[in-house]
Amino acid sequence: MGTLLELKQVTAGYDGDPVLRNVSFCVEELDFVGITGPNGGGKTTLLKVILGLLKPSGGTVAFSVPRRDLFGYLPQQNTFDKQFPLTVEDVVLSGLLSEKGIWKRYTRDDRSRAGALLEQYGLGSYRNTPIGELSGGQAQRAFLCRAVIASPRVLVLDEPTTYVDAGFEREFYDLLPALNRKHTILMVSHDWDAIRSYGKTVLRVDREVQEIHV
Repeated sequence: MGTLLELKQVTAGYDGDPVLRNVSFCVEELDFVGITGPNGGGKTTLLKVILGLLKPSGGTVAFSVPRRDLFGYLPQQNTFDKQFPLTVEDVVLSGLLSEKGIWKRYTRDDRSRAGALLEQYGLGSYRNTPIGELSGGQAQRAFLCRAVIASPRVLVLDEPTTYVDAGFEREFYDLLPALNRKHTILMVSHDWDAIRSYGKTVLRVDREVQEIHV
């Protein structure tokens, strides 16, 4: 076990207005970091800093491996054009773009990996179905397959059960222990019961970051 990423005295915000101030914490290998806090407190800003989408105005963010090799990302229920002609398999394979680049063709092995994940998450029979025809819970399972296909060290889950049905929410929480055996997890959620049940480290984000002992 070792430290994957470390924030030291990070301040970040927009147009000179700081949203986060003096944030310091470490994320360890196979940790499960539950991130909670009020709306507007800076949870999304914190994720943007970690993912490299927002440069801090102060402090440092350090990684033990290249950032591009580190993350798989599952956002809130994805908004996508349901008329766009992407199959479920296409969506899952797109999770390999960071390691393959835009111009390389997907191999038979890539498609085998995608098919195995779809079977594992109950979508094997939907492989060639347009993504827009899936239910909210089914689509989120497909996007979870996309997030893990490249075997990321860290899986970032941003309110992953928002806007999905209760059945998928229960199924998703059942998946978390197995996912955490393979990936470090950062999960943003307002669901305090889930944060308390699964989080090994719990952070409350409200302009500053406070570790909560549960």
